[in-house]
Amino acid sequence: MAFEFTDTNFKDEVLEKKGVAVVDFWAEWCGPCRMITPIIEELSGEYEGKAVIGKLNVDHNPEVAMKYGVRSIPTILIIKDGEVVEKQVGATSKAALEEKINAHLS
Repeated sequence: MAFEFTDTNFKDEVLEKKGVAVVDFWAEWCGPCRMITPIIEELSGEYEGKAVIGKLNVDHNPEVAMKYGVRSIPTILIIKDGEVVEKQVGATSKAALEEKINAHLS
């Protein structure tokens, strides 16, 4: 299951950890967000031990969304060693996300 990021745990789980984190900014009312939820869930299992992949509900966690200027959802940030290295706004395919994640794992 995809990790649940929050305003409270984001610093510890993403910014202060070495490696790659994939953060899906979403909301329950967002149709495209619901379309990519299964992709995020699959990737979370497939990349277990290699990257932290999870979701951040913007309605419940506005601080992190505001900090990164997330105005449209879904927005997916790939963060490596605490720095944003990739940003995807809008729904995307699993293959496209895998390509972006793999580019930052090496």
